Amino acid sequence: MIDSRLTPELITLYGTGWCPDCKRSKQFFGEQRVPYHYVDIDSEPDATAFVEEVNKGFRSIPTIVFPDGSVLVEPSNAQLADKLGMQTRAKRAFYDAIIIGGGPTGLTAATYLAREGVDVLVIEKAGLGGQAGITQTLDNFPGFDEGIPGAEFAARLTRQAQRFGAEILQAQDVVSIEQDGQYLCVHTADGSEYGATAVLLATGARYRRLGIPGEDELVGSNVHFCATCDGAFYKGKKVLVVGGGNSGFEEGLFLTRFADQVDIVEFLPEVKASKTLKDKVSEMKNMSVTVNHAVKELRVKNGKLDTVIVEDRTTGEQKNWRYDGVFVFVGLSPNSELVKGRAEVDKWGAVVTDNALITCVPGLFAAGDVRAGSTKQAASAAGEGATAALMIRQYLQKQG
Repeated sequence: MIDSRLTPELITLYGTGWCPDCKRSKQFFGEQRVPYHYVDIDSEPDATAFVEEVNKGFRSIPTIVFPDGSVLVEPSNAQLADKLGMQTRAKRAFYDAIIIGGGPTGLTAATYLAREGVDVLVIEKAGLGGQAGITQTLDNFPGFDEGIPGAEFAARLTRQAQRFGAEILQAQDVVSIEQDGQYLCVHTADGSEYGATAVLLATGARYRRLGIPGEDELVGSNVHFCATCDGAFYKGKKVLVVGGGNSGFEEGLFLTRFADQVDIVEFLPEVKASKTLKDKVSEMKNMSVTVNHAVKELRVKNGKLDTVIVEDRTTGEQKNWRYDGVFVFVGLSPNSELVKGRAEVDKWGAVVTDNALITCVPGLFAAGDVRAGSTKQAASAAGEGATAALMIRQYLQKQG
């Protein structure tokens, strides 16, 4: 009989909370939105025995079992991408336009450009669809009167861009952009170099961290920034959502699908979530909201979250809260590191452009959440992608 663990319905990752490579693999699956089942061998003796059996007596982790029965042990991200059939290297060395970022901005721009016969390459390090792709439901995107799941929205954007001929790289990180005469060179983490006449920075924004003791150590194990990605790990457990804005309330409501108790804590005296979301949360018996409290520390014990230290900002009293996991939604920071020191950025790190969405670097455009003045909405991100495509096409025509 075939061991069912070698033919799982989902990818199964055997690891521990203290293993850096396990955290990296979990982060990879999360970023790429690949469903998987996690087994902590420290708490399951049978799993430890299984790992040792697969590895001929060695306790090598992560050990990752795929639905086809194949096994990867301590794989690199490149090996995981290859196993999942992701294209990580481009077919050519030069393109008319390269788009860095595969969210609504980047994929919309790619669709418009490819449809006009422009050779375009999209490079995305995480899951296609950007922040929209990990949203439970998009209720306010024009044309979807009953809403659309974020994952489906992302898949449609991707298929549309590919249908018109856009080439898309996944699980690939851009490490630098350099000028080479009238062209721009894009360097990726695997050592590849791609040239283009125009480059669009559509890298979006990321969820801001709390910056408190214990956070970095627990990211990927007990601290998360995506309920859609990691909520399933908390079936029957108790979780804390940090942040009282729309994101915190939306993600908190989603987490009630799994967790028995979901509590929201907000630093300010009042939450910023919409009335609709506040009403929904107030109707949930297994949710609570605490305002005017600051999360000061996440105490770690044996590599796992032990205690959340919180301060009442009114009284100064410190409280010890116990939760199985923490989800953080305290705002966004633009992903502009690639161009800092080269293009102009504002005091928040957002990239400054002119009305044509071009930066102070010839041929380098920016649009979407990474751009100064953007409105941080999926519909406007897509709109900026379309505008950027038109501006890039005009720029290419002028270059001859």
